[in-house]
Amino acid sequence: MTLTELKYIVMLADEKHFGRAAERCYVSQPTLSVAVKKLEEELGTAIFERSKSSVYITPLGEQIITQAKRVLDQAGMIKELAASGKNQLKGPLKIGAIFTIAPYLFPFMIPALHKIVSGMPLIIEEDLTENLRPKLRNGELDAIIVALPFREPDVVTQPIYEEEFVVLMPKDHAWTKLETIETDQLSTDNLLLLGKGHCFSEQVLEACPLVTDSEFDDGRTVVNGSSLETIRYMVASGLGVTVLPKSAVTNINHDMLEVRPFSEPVPKRTVALAWRASFPRPKAIEAVSQSIRDACKQLNL
Repeated sequence: MTLTELKYIVMLADEKHFGRAAERCYVSQPTLSVAVKKLEEELGTAIFERSKSSVYITPLGEQIITQAKRVLDQAGMIKELAASGKNQLKGPLKIGAIFTIAPYLFPFMIPALHKIVSGMPLIIEEDLTENLRPKLRNGELDAIIVALPFREPDVVTQPIYEEEFVVLMPKDHAWTKLETIETDQLSTDNLLLLGKGHCFSEQVLEACPLVTDSEFDDGRTVVNGSSLETIRYMVASGLGVTVLPKSAVTNINHDMLEVRPFSEPVPKRTVALAWRASFPRPKAIEAVSQSIRDACKQLNL
């Protein structure tokens, strides 16, 4: 049994597809398939059940995969401990962030981080929370920046800042005459939101109970966009209004768009930094945490 074989079965468990798992492991599909079969023969049990179109994990395989993840995590710690023993603030740090945070926070956070530490470049990945979660757990990422609630065993979650929501509307919209917007007003116009899977949209719908994710009685609809930037353009074109986190209203084209705050109680989210409790570079985490706080001052959060 080798660490490489354990990595193969963990990737196959995540992807449930030999081709995709092989691609993530940077090997050919036959190489991965042979290695998995060899490990099963060595253990004397089937870890996976295979069909022509799918791969399923057997009940005993689930337990083996869980233990394999622990072994790989511990093996990674050995390498990280050796490096961190020299200097915890040297070497790349792998950071993940959700789509509604990364483009707006990183332009301010990275310069702030450079003022705190040098020689610690960031490897950045943007994704949905549901995809960042397993990558943090299996060591593909060192830390992630997500919106609460977020719970994961053996993971430390540190709330960093609260961020209010605001309403973005076309320049000629009737609501521009108002100083603040009531949440129930959102059901009276086309509302543009991110698609399913984005926690920000779920938070907006939760904060605005009169809004549904389908069609209103008068024919107005909720329109889904692929990114906040794409939604901005649709709002500017006159399609409807949207809700943005406050950090996303930087560089607004005020010739075409207007922003208004919500009336009290203002919908908001809490953004947190999460990392494995066993991660051996706590000083690196501290530096990232402080750089986020410094960035928030520039964003007026």
